[in-house]
Amino acid sequence: MAYAGDEEKAQTVVHMLDYVSVDYPKFVQDGVALNPSEYEEQLEFTTQAGALLKELPSNPQQVTLLDDAAKLRELIVAKADGVKVSASANGLRLSVIQAYQLTVAPKDTPDLNRAAQLFAANCMVCHGATGHGDGQLAANLDPKPSNFHDEARMRLRSIYGLYNTITLGVGGTPMRAFTDLPENERWALAFYVSSLRLTPEQLAQGSALWKQGKGKTEFSDLKKLVTLAPAEIEGKFGHDIAHVGAFLTAHPDAIKSIAPSPIALTRSKLVESLQAYQSGDKESARQLAISAYLEGFELIENSLSNVDKPLRLEVEKEMMSLRASIAQNQPTEAIDKQIKLIDGLLESAETELSSGNLSPTTAFVSSLLILLREGLEAVLVLAAISAFIAKTGRRDALPYFHLGWIIALVLGALTWLAANYLLTISGAGREMTEGITAMIAAAMLLYIGYWLHTKSNAKAWQHFLCSQVSTALDKRTLWAMAGVSFLAVYRELFETILFYEALWAQAGPEGQSAVLSGIAVAAVLLALMTWIILRYSVRLPIGKFFSATAWLLIVLAVVFIGNGVAALQEAGVLNSQAVNFISVPLLGVYPTLQGLSAQLAMLVLIVIGLWLTRDKE
Repeated sequence: MAYAGDEEKAQTVVHMLDYVSVDYPKFVQDGVALNPSEYEEQLEFTTQAGALLKELPSNPQQVTLLDDAAKLRELIVAKADGVKVSASANGLRLSVIQAYQLTVAPKDTPDLNRAAQLFAANCMVCHGATGHGDGQLAANLDPKPSNFHDEARMRLRSIYGLYNTITLGVGGTPMRAFTDLPENERWALAFYVSSLRLTPEQLAQGSALWKQGKGKTEFSDLKKLVTLAPAEIEGKFGHDIAHVGAFLTAHPDAIKSIAPSPIALTRSKLVESLQAYQSGDKESARQLAISAYLEGFELIENSLSNVDKPLRLEVEKEMMSLRASIAQNQPTEAIDKQIKLIDGLLESAETELSSGNLSPTTAFVSSLLILLREGLEAVLVLAAISAFIAKTGRRDALPYFHLGWIIALVLGALTWLAANYLLTISGAGREMTEGITAMIAAAMLLYIGYWLHTKSNAKAWQHFLCSQVSTALDKRTLWAMAGVSFLAVYRELFETILFYEALWAQAGPEGQSAVLSGIAVAAVLLALMTWIILRYSVRLPIGKFFSATAWLLIVLAVVFIGNGVAALQEAGVLNSQAVNFISVPLLGVYPTLQGLSAQLAMLVLIVIGLWLTRDKE
């Protein structure tokens, strides 16, 4: 990655190559230099670009870049065809951008109204009020200021190229570097001058096509708009998309109104990850691979499970494998191969998801299973604690128990509101929250389970009654119950809401009533399960009740620890090493060395605890 002065050198290389790609075809035709001085300038620019590339930090692509620069210079020396030279210069320009991860898009939406004011204050005196190159000082300038209405020339200039010209200036000409302007204002000026040539008819046509949905894949963000010149856009995507590009140049705020689809975002992050890996920045590559999953694919994995669960599991497996390969410093070719494999799987996923809305039956079953799956663990924990309170008659524990799940509901609702209306909660943040709460819950469940196990025989129970009959339960136990009550609910609540948001959108208007029906039936089933546990557990003899409840909580502790490790692996906090083992998400069992080791360690801890209490039973 280029930094400080290195980045400026790389930007200068890009700037020079942009000029070569635009100007060379005008001055060299049919093997003849029509303007010898301009031809010499093209040759000089290419030579300087090669020299600057040698000075940039070494990365795996540098050798290729230098070879391509040498080939470009050979083409210019041979006075090769303009189209061939322009294509070679553009290809090298894009490769430099990718290799050194240069800034190629504005951070904020450009303000063209502000740009008009900046143009009048800084540019009009040379380029004229309307940008025709006829300003007050134009007659005395050599070379003449650019005419931004020159269709042939402007079709070859990318917005990024114009931004570089404004930022770096043009050596040997009156065009100075406007580094005194903030970056966002330089971007705004680049958009503004690029839009001056556009006619009302072009803008109207582009606007109509945009409203019809055309171009939203090609221009899902500003980066895709600014990197390619209008002629490149037309050659790559066609006439209609070129009109859309023209409209967006004049109205970049329209892009802000759409967000890339999760799959598009996943693909984009994977490309960036590969670029970072190729440039030697392994940590950035790893973080981008994590973001590709958390900020992209994870948002649609539940929807994909509804239509093709094996495909969802395969994508998940390959994306985790990619992160492991990056951590193991695998060859670049291997990383590239894995990303291409994932891209093919994502294409299949996109096809599956775009095949139409879910049928009402599928929507109902999916809705039912989401709430049952996510709510089961919480219900088992809450029911077990509630049954204990009822069995022992310890009403002093009720305020703690109810306080836990009530706070969880309130905080869950506030988290959802914040995520939707106030701020963006990253995928890593979601997984970190789930992982940490799962770990804490596992520790508390183990503590309460062990505590209950020690009271499971008659002698221990009689001692407990004698020592506690007139006092509250031990404060640590009460607060542990409150904590588990809170975590059991909060851990599942926010993720459940996200799943239902995805399902609601996927079901469409025809299937949304089925989604509501699924929620209602699942709620009834969960309530029934709670009632059965409460009704029949309190009828058990005290020893069996304590023993059964203890084992239930201990098993859930093992489940929670497995889920917690999996969540932290998805957040990139823990490494993930795949092993040949079964996957049972309901039990927190995932085929990774770290997850299985954590669950095994928990089981060993349980066995040791049981062995230490054997004399007391």
